Amino acid sequence: MRDETPEQPAPLRFGYTTGSCATATSLAAARLLLAGHADDAVEIVLPKGQRVMMRLEFCRATAEGAEAGTIKDAGDDPDVTHGALIFARVALAAAPGVRFHAGPGVGTVTRAGLTLPVGEPAINPVPRQMMTTHLEALAAEHGYAGGFDVTIGVEGGEALALKTMNPRLGIVGGLSILGTTGIVRPFSCSAYIASIHQGIDVARANGIAHIAACTGNASEDAMRAHYHLPDMALIEMGDFAGAVLKHLRRAPVARLSMCGGFGKLSKLAAGHLDLHSRHSSIDLPLLAQWAAEAGASDALQAAMRAANTSQEALKLAQADGVPLGDLVCAHALRVARDIVPPSVAVEMFAIDRQGRFVGEAR
Repeated sequence: MRDETPEQPAPLRFGYTTGSCATATSLAAARLLLAGHADDAVEIVLPKGQRVMMRLEFCRATAEGAEAGTIKDAGDDPDVTHGALIFARVALAAAPGVRFHAGPGVGTVTRAGLTLPVGEPAINPVPRQMMTTHLEALAAEHGYAGGFDVTIGVEGGEALALKTMNPRLGIVGGLSILGTTGIVRPFSCSAYIASIHQGIDVARANGIAHIAACTGNASEDAMRAHYHLPDMALIEMGDFAGAVLKHLRRAPVARLSMCGGFGKLSKLAAGHLDLHSRHSSIDLPLLAQWAAEAGASDALQAAMRAANTSQEALKLAQADGVPLGDLVCAHALRVARDIVPPSVAVEMFAIDRQGRFVGEAR
């Protein structure tokens, strides 16, 4: 079994979510209003009880209240918001409670299917609860009976959001404030998997019965051209085929098309649900075995086992008239059908590096 791409070095450093940044900055701004002093760092408590100190870039009074900002440190995770300035503007209000607003660079929900109602700022439930808990504790400490208006912003967030799934999910105008633990775990991919689940949920909530889960841009373009599907129906799954299939157990659709490069699909066909080279490899002997079951000669089988890549094995099979692409799709289809409910009609498509279909199964 061979990897087709080199493994990446394992990063070590953890970081903090945008939700943690929003909590720290809103707490600092509110403390300036209630206690009268500006901090250069603030301690917050994460959802699992860890206490962390977060450094601030500024904390100052404004005409409407106070504001504070911090630079998002995602550790060694390739987070689109790493290095961005996250800020909070806080104003005191007569009515008790905490009300959230989208500032510059934070999006607004415009489609059903997400965890927030349409029209709400894209500040997810856990960050909202983190901020509310800290602000209520601060109010109690200072005997304050009023409420807070909290506006969260991200400098450059509108441009950064174009690199995320937000436009497709119907979150317009900027980024989402995210996090469930407060910590960014390097390459945990939890945010990516969450975006896959959100994409499926949004499609379902908007009446889309046929979705296409694609490993990348080429497979997405192929599905768009083949079925003329709207963007909302196209789920960018990357290497996380398992995230799509397992989510459909809880949130089924009528029809699922999965499309990916031949190498990626051959991993799924072998039973791997994470298609990244760090977690799964191309099994050339298995491809040769499937070719043998379709009548491949001994010479072809030997050549396939000795191939450098799955693409080379595919070309060898094609030259001998063995439908290896269809065989791989058929095995991948069986893997998928073992996971999703029987009510979901599944089909598989494999493409080559030029985006041309080289196999399919239904």
